[in-house]
Amino acid sequence: MLPTAIESLPAMHVFSTLLGGILLFFVLEKLVLWRHCHTHDCEVHENAAPLVPIGDAVHNLVDGAMIAAAVMTSIPRGVSTATAVAAHEIPQEVGDFAILLHAGYSRRRALLYNALSGLAGAIGAVSAVLALSAVPGFLGYALVLAASSFLYVAMADLIPGLHRARPDAASFRQVV
Repeated sequence: MLPTAIESLPAMHVFSTLLGGILLFFVLEKLVLWRHCHTHDCEVHENAAPLVPIGDAVHNLVDGAMIAAAVMTSIPRGVSTATAVAAHEIPQEVGDFAILLHAGYSRRRALLYNALSGLAGAIGAVSAVLALSAVPGFLGYALVLAASSFLYVAMADLIPGLHRARPDAASFRQVV
């Protein structure tokens, strides 16, 4: 995504937008985690269940827009972006389903809420195609923001998780 953005935007714009996007995702995550606690019996967790489908819908809306922006530059880039999104989205949806079940939702209702929040991805994709077609100069910026979201996830979640693993043969595999 970044090389494509550099083809259409000055490098200074690409990298300042990349940094701004990473900072944006950091701030958004801090706002979401503001009321997070680390105990099993926490009233914040019990009251948060209705917010899960809403947060997931917003997340899916952005994912749909990212995939659409990638597809608008090339089909292979769109496929790789959709694959990356699916790799993190499938476990997240299973987790959301489990949270809703634990909060007392029936299987049918939890599945319905997950499916409805998933539709936001299609809405995000259609909205992005319409918006990026109307303002084609913004496509490069949309690609940079999409790249910044992937880089933020790697920096905030994946790399720290790798550092928490036991240092043994797994370290060699991680480096490779």
